[in-house]
Amino acid sequence: MIRVQDLTKMYGDRAAVQSISFHINRGEIVGFLGPNGAGKTTTMRMLTCYMPATSGSASIAGHDVFTESMAVRRIIGYLPENTPLDPLMRAREYLTFRGKIRGLDRASRQAAINRVVEQCWLGDFIDRPIQQLSKGMRQRVGLADALLHNPEVLILDEPTVGLDPAQIRETRHLIRELAQQHTVLLSSHILPEIEATCQRTIIIAAGKIVASGSPEELKQRIREGSRLIAEVSGPKEAVTKAISALGGVRKVACESQNGWNRLTIETTQDSDPRESIYGLVKGKTWSMRELRLEQGSLEEFFIRITAEQSGTAREEVR
Repeated sequence: MIRVQDLTKMYGDRAAVQSISFHINRGEIVGFLGPNGAGKTTTMRMLTCYMPATSGSASIAGHDVFTESMAVRRIIGYLPENTPLDPLMRAREYLTFRGKIRGLDRASRQAAINRVVEQCWLGDFIDRPIQQLSKGMRQRVGLADALLHNPEVLILDEPTVGLDPAQIRETRHLIRELAQQHTVLLSSHILPEIEATCQRTIIIAAGKIVASGSPEELKQRIREGSRLIAEVSGPKEAVTKAISALGGVRKVACESQNGWNRLTIETTQDSDPRESIYGLVKGKTWSMRELRLEQGSLEEFFIRITAEQSGTAREEVR
């Protein structure tokens, strides 16, 4: 449904987006995750025909974003981070105006407004002036506008920014419902939003894609950075040397206090030497009071890889 190949956007000598490539299948909810300034909004503006690319290619439902922009606009619904609503209009008036711009005749326009009012839970607010609506309700009006022409693809830029926890929960639920009929690309810098809503995640930092995959695939990468924590009594050097020699152990750090050694054990990929550690301690007649797997979180993984990429980008600038 969405295909991007080597997409690049330069501002003078600075690359906002650097040769990114990805694809999104029909019916998927894909999260575009990255810190502020990573290039998420720039990418979305290029995909929605609001900004030209410096190089690369992109297509939506087979239509080239850069040479068939009108065809692309007809099949996408775009909710920008800052929804450009007219505060002096009532919500219904605004949606009517937007329907006219999209070329909907009177009957089709009224049917579309009725549909999006129900989809976005706007029934109690549809005839209020937009300037009297809360941030959350304005977001719903913006989303209703994006849905008015029943697009195949929804591109949502930070759809929950500025919302309170109840509104965020409602918006998550709404996006999951919309994904039953639309392909959704959702950007955010807030990890829990992506985790709670999306089937697949693309992580971008300093204009480059640094990781992507389903939640399970990303969790597998997190497991590779996991470590074991153990507390074992016995001579510090002997304990450290014996555990370091076990298969699957890459590195051991040890801190000792009151006859107990607290060990942080880094393992090789796809290995779990806990059983070997237990057997070693038992055979040496040492004592053990803790042995557990300390698995990194998706948040830690996100922070680490984005920090690494940002650091690399700064070095390249120098």
